[in-house]
Amino acid sequence: MSYQKQPELNGAYYGPAIPAQPPRGYHRPGKRGGRGCGCCLLDCLCDCGCCLLGCVFKIIFSILIAIGLIILVIWLIIRPHEVKFHATDATLTTFNFGGVNNDNLNYDLAVNFTARNPNNHIGVYYDDVQADAIYGGQRFKTVEGMTFYQGHKNTTSFGPLVFKGQNMVILGSDGKTDYENQKSDGMYEIQVKLHLRVRFKVGLFKTGTWKPKVKCDLKVPLNDAKSTHKFEDTKCDYYY
Repeated sequence: MSYQKQPELNGAYYGPAIPAQPPRGYHRPGKRGGRGCGCCLLDCLCDCGCCLLGCVFKIIFSILIAIGLIILVIWLIIRPHEVKFHATDATLTTFNFGGVNNDNLNYDLAVNFTARNPNNHIGVYYDDVQADAIYGGQRFKTVEGMTFYQGHKNTTSFGPLVFKGQNMVILGSDGKTDYENQKSDGMYEIQVKLHLRVRFKVGLFKTGTWKPKVKCDLKVPLNDAKSTHKFEDTKCDYYY
């Protein structure tokens, strides 16, 4: 038996293309077990750096959304409103200057207050009540008030806070003019500031301490036989 030699092929080869082989150790991105980052936002099990960072951001973002929703639900249920303060009555029996330079203020002032808690689900613990009496921008007396608890939808009266004694209050020329005008009118402009330390109670839960500040700009008549003025209920405001 004889074998015939195959003729040599001349010209180009027109058969199907031979696929290129990937380098050894190469893994296609996006496949489990690969080293690429195609899985970054979807597969928290991949071990690439960008995937881990993406998962951390997703977890933090989800936690923040959950906390925000919880706070919103609690707010919608509780609907908190600020406590409202009023100076309901004030009695001034002494208010004059004496001493060598007329810089010593003699005073005897008593002020009653109310606190209105309009909330249906929040109680208030007043752990500390401190009041400053101020005239001409200068504090002349500080007193302590009583501590108390205020329930839901409640108006509580507290006082009187009594400011009595003598203290140096140096007025400028404008301040002295204002004092003389108020003395002639029989009505004195005295400011009382309340410095509070409170906690709130919601169900069985109690919050930490808050320190609101309240100011009351009062016009107080001198209580003598010549006075025709009466003290008017005054709303107090928060300040910072």
